[in-house]
Amino acid sequence: IARQILFDEKINGSFHMALGAGYPESGSKNESAIHWDMICDLRDGGEIWVDDELLFENGRFVIEF
Repeated sequence: IARQILFDEKINGSFHMALGAGYPESGSKNESAIHWDMICDLRDGGEIWVDDELLFENGRFVIEF
């Protein structure tokens, strides 16, 4: 992790969520007083469960689409 949000939010095996306004340079028209990025590194032991089904584990999707 580089501790630079624009790089870190794109790390394979991580989860990225942002609340608030998008970057205007990206064409975003969303307006908000905030922009808050959240990143979680799920590559080592991380899991995402949806409706009691394991979706993502150790940085990889585990279900077939």
